[in-house]
Amino acid sequence: MRTPDRYSVLVIILAMVPAWHATAIQDQPQQEAAPKKEQAEEPLAIPAPEGMPQQIHEAIQEGIQVILSMQEGPDNAEWPYEGVYRVRGRIPIGYRVGGTGICGEAILRAPGYEQDPARQEAIARATGFVTGAIELNLMDPEYRGGYDVRGWGYCYGLRFLLAMQMLDRVPPGQEQAVAKAIAFYIDAMEKTDIPEVGGWSYSRRRGLDTPSPTSPFMTAPCLQTLYLAQQQGHPVDQDVIKMAIKALQDSCNRQGNVMYSAMDKAPAGDDSIPGAVGRMVALESALNLAGKSSPMRLNRAVEAFIEHWNELEKRRQKNGTHEPPYGVAPYYFFYAHFHAAQAAQMLPEQKRLEAHKRINELLFSVREKNGSWNDRVFKRSANYGTAMSIMALLQPYQASPPGAVDAVKAPADGADA
Repeated sequence: MRTPDRYSVLVIILAMVPAWHATAIQDQPQQEAAPKKEQAEEPLAIPAPEGMPQQIHEAIQEGIQVILSMQEGPDNAEWPYEGVYRVRGRIPIGYRVGGTGICGEAILRAPGYEQDPARQEAIARATGFVTGAIELNLMDPEYRGGYDVRGWGYCYGLRFLLAMQMLDRVPPGQEQAVAKAIAFYIDAMEKTDIPEVGGWSYSRRRGLDTPSPTSPFMTAPCLQTLYLAQQQGHPVDQDVIKMAIKALQDSCNRQGNVMYSAMDKAPAGDDSIPGAVGRMVALESALNLAGKSSPMRLNRAVEAFIEHWNELEKRRQKNGTHEPPYGVAPYYFFYAHFHAAQAAQMLPEQKRLEAHKRINELLFSVREKNGSWNDRVFKRSANYGTAMSIMALLQPYQASPPGAVDAVKAPADGADA
């Protein structure tokens, strides 16, 4: 057999490049975080919006610089969320799309975007990644089920693109890709809701076509994302929304405690409330936007978050997930902060101001020296923690989130209970 000459070897290598590129988006990033990039230029001096305290404004601006410095991946287009879950040893695509969406939304919403080319360039790259991910097999909503986190990519990838549309900040030339991806993600969320039960869960061990327990932790933000989609004129299946609302209602007992997962009515008793506070504020916010909560219930959830915050803090930046006695996982920490701030914003004015003050004090008490926030043991997950903290701080200074359409907003029985 003739030994290949240099030209033949080169041809073989070049022929392999398209196949390598097609898999690169799924194979990257690696498990270890990329080294933090140095900023090429001093960040722009962005004046504080009227009414925003300087401390909060400066923290937001410093946090945005942290997030910008952490963008990574083959095209420097991603902010992957890093947790303990891996697929073949790598961060799953759902976490990569979802994390990118969360960080991208924080950048879009923070003051200074229109004046800062660096933010616009970062968002343009991230948009290409989030819209391109719809072509990947591991983002296909037609799958067997099991433990799978692609739904987080649907939810937060969609939120990112909807925020971009709402704020009129779609990168030039990407309008069609954004519209196509929005339609894909809405359809994917509709196809993956839980039959007969409603809502969503990343643990579908019985298969997608079989009823299984809903996850309030996942269902609340998914529901809010679909509210935002329909507010912006995108068609959304109202039966999916109605079933998700019912699933959340069934997950909550009269004491306000929210089950970790549920198929039936939650039992009475509130002994596990310290482990449920993140779910409580998320659930009451989502239900309130559908006219199915009340100021009393919202306030109860916010007060529970503040009262039992130390149980969250005990698990921040710790190993493991659902540790006894309350099953608190580290990843609840900034998720809970964001939803607590959102719930606080729905309270009557006096309670709202006091709640934001107390929530912000707690948030600043765990801010890192470099201006980031992180609730995991992984350095990379500071991108997520910082983005969620920024959006929590922004709650009093932005328009209220959209609610459900009138067809599903009729007050439920016991809404004031």
